Order: sequence, then C-alpha cells, then structure tokens
Amino acid sequence: MGLKVPAEEMTAFLDEVFPQVVGMFGIDHLDEDGLVMRLHASEQHLRPGGTVSGPAMFSLADVAAYVATMAHVGKEALAVTTNCSIDFMRKPVAGEDVLAHAKVLKLGRVLSVVDVLMFSEGSPDPVARATLTYSIPPKRDG
Repeated sequence: MGLKVPAEEMTAFLDEVFPQVVGMFGIDHLDEDGLVMRLHASEQHLRPGGTVSGPAMFSLADVAAYVATMAHVGKEALAVTTNCSIDFMRKPVAGEDVLAHAKVLKLGRVLSVVDVLMFSEGSPDPVARATLTYSIPPKRDG
C-alpha cells in the first residue's frame, strides 16, 4: 500500500476542498504506515472546564481518517464517512494540542477502515480511540 499523495500535497488538497478547517489541523507525519495529525487546540475547541471538547476530537478523528485514506487512494473529495465509533477515555490536558495517530486497517475498492488513537501532546496515555469507515467513490473513466 504505497502513498499516492504526500503530506504537502495533502495539506494543499485539504485547504482546497475543506476551507472551513484551514489552520485547525496540521499533518505532523505521513507515510505508508500511518499518519499523525494535530488539532491546534484553541478557545473554540474547549468545553467548560478548559478541556478539548468531544466534537473537536471527533472532527480530528474524522479528518485524520479521511487524510489517511486519501493518501493511499488519491484525491477523492467526495469520499464520505459511513461509520464512526469513538471511545472517550480521559480528558485531554488543558492547553495542549491533541494528536491523532491514524492507521488504515483495511483498504478495499469501495471502503476504507481506519483506526485513530488520540493523545494530548506529550502524554503517553490515549484520550480517545475511534474506528471509522469511509466510502470511496467509484473511479470514473476519462
């Protein structure tokens, strides 16, 4: 499973197809074994008590799974999430970015299954785990 889209090209693609998340996420590492994506946690991502909210972590997991899938299949803007299961295990450390470690578990013609472990930056214990399935649109001829 080689990469079809390197990190720099994937960042530009995300900026183009998802302008609403420009600056929210960053790709720290991307290779055929996996992806490390960062949520630049800011005030808008916090819930009462100063911790990163569940919806912000869901967004991180979803975008990380999308990027991990697209890196292997090529730029398919219309790929969509068909399933997500997320377990929140502990509160992220207040004031720290959240890192998502994503790995494609299965890549087929029409579905991709991705596992995502999320950590507070600098902490060895995961704060959440998600498994996502993406539907990959059929290739068009021409």
